[in-house]
Amino acid sequence: MENRRFAEYTRKTKETDILLSLDIDGTGSCEADTGIGFFDHMLDGFARHGLFDLKVKVTGDLFVDCHHTIEDTGIVLGNAIKKAVGDKVGIRRFGSCILPMDETLVLCAVDLSGRPYLSFEGEFTTDRVGYMDTEMVKEFFYAVSYSAGMNLHIKVLTPGNNHHMIEAMFKAFAKALDAATVVDPRITSILSTKGSL
Repeated sequence: MENRRFAEYTRKTKETDILLSLDIDGTGSCEADTGIGFFDHMLDGFARHGLFDLKVKVTGDLFVDCHHTIEDTGIVLGNAIKKAVGDKVGIRRFGSCILPMDETLVLCAVDLSGRPYLSFEGEFTTDRVGYMDTEMVKEFFYAVSYSAGMNLHIKVLTPGNNHHMIEAMFKAFAKALDAATVVDPRITSILSTKGSL
């Protein structure tokens, strides 16, 4: 495929060392090694259901907690999304998904507007799933939305098992982002009345 939308991004601080690559026009393959098994599982679901090819290797200060590893991965993923999408010419820009996972139902809507904003509505009843703090789910999506410059809404419509709610969020986000990045041949410029995003 010509003009493949691919980005590689690195970020190294005293807290984390991250190497991530993202192919928007992929097939859903994922190689995730963050040191947090449940987070790797969520990133794999994101890649597979968005049909993105994702590779991410993180060395983080997990002896402190999972915060820096998850938040910084969100920052790097957001930057990679922004770089891979490029000038946004021809893309549909908006995407949404209402995704069921067993007893839970989650809504996600995305606007690749260039203006960062996160609206997150979801409450968890456990502090952790595996070795991932549930409060880090919102922090991750906040980091993605602000570094990518996207308007991102995530809302739990029907709550239930915490694992199911989080997994539905990641998969719904994947499907919404996939829809927003689709190139539509009818769109010959940037989909905005202002002429730029």
